[in-house]
Amino acid sequence: MKLAEYQDLYYVKKVDFGVYLAEDMGGETHVLLPSKQVPEDAKPGEKIRVFLYKDSKDRLIATTNTPKLTLGEYAPLVVKEVGKIGAFLDWGLEKDLFLPYKEMTSRVEAGDEILVTLYIDKSKRLCASMKGLYDLLSKDSPYQKDQMVTGRVYEFSDNFGAFVAVDDRFSARIPNSEDHSFLKIGDVIEAKVTAVKPDGKLDLTLREKAYIQMDTDAEKILELLDSYAGVLPFSEKASPEVIKRETGLSKAAFKRAIGHLYKERKITLDGGKIRKSFV
Repeated sequence: MKLAEYQDLYYVKKVDFGVYLAEDMGGETHVLLPSKQVPEDAKPGEKIRVFLYKDSKDRLIATTNTPKLTLGEYAPLVVKEVGKIGAFLDWGLEKDLFLPYKEMTSRVEAGDEILVTLYIDKSKRLCASMKGLYDLLSKDSPYQKDQMVTGRVYEFSDNFGAFVAVDDRFSARIPNSEDHSFLKIGDVIEAKVTAVKPDGKLDLTLREKAYIQMDTDAEKILELLDSYAGVLPFSEKASPEVIKRETGLSKAAFKRAIGHLYKERKITLDGGKIRKSFV
C-alpha cells in the first residue's frame, strides 16, 4: 500500500467503525476506510478506489474523498491556521495538511491561498512545501505580448523579481525593475505580458502604458517631495538602485515623471536639485 496515492483495494471485512481494505482478499495488511467514507452499495469482495494518507495518530487510513493535491502536483490551498511549528492547510480531507516553517519561502497567515506541493518527510508523514514550484510550472502558455493575464504570486527573488503562476499554471515573473514591494505571497494580480522569453516564460508588468502611468508616478514624486520639505536629496543622475529604493520607480520611469512635472512647472531643476515649485 502506497501513501499519498490512489489505489483500488478489496473490501475484506466490516467492523462497527468502517471496513478494512487490503490489496488482495487474503492479504494480511489492512487499512481502515471509516464508515462515513464507505460507498452505500459497497459489498465484501469488491474493490473500492481510495486515497491513502495518515490520520492524526499517524496511522495509514483510506478515504473516498478527493484531496486537492497529490504527489508530483501543485495546487492553491487555503491556510486554515498558523501554529508554533508551521501552518495547516485545507486540502479537502479531514486531517489538515501540515506546512512546516522550513518549507515556507515566506511567512503566511490564516486565510492566505498559496501554491504548494506535496511531499513525504523523513518520518513518513505527508507535508506541504512552498519550494520547488518554479521547476513545475508550464512554459507553454497561450499568451502573447500585450495580453492581460491573471496570476498568483508564489515567490520573491532579490535578483530576479516576483515570480507569478499565471492561471496557477504558467511560469511568469515581474522583473526587479518594477516596484512589487506591496505584493505578498498568495496575492492574485492582473498584469500585462511585456515579453515571451525564448524558453516560454512570461515577463509581466503591473504598470499601465507609460503615458497613462506617468501621472501616477508624478503624484508619487510630489508626495515624496513634501516628505523632504520640497527638495529631493538626489537627482536624475542618481543610480538606478537609489532611485528604486527611494521612489519605487525604475530610472526611466522616474525621468519621465520628472520631465512631466517640469513641463507643468510643478518642479524646478535649478543647480541639479529637484525642488517643488510653490508658484
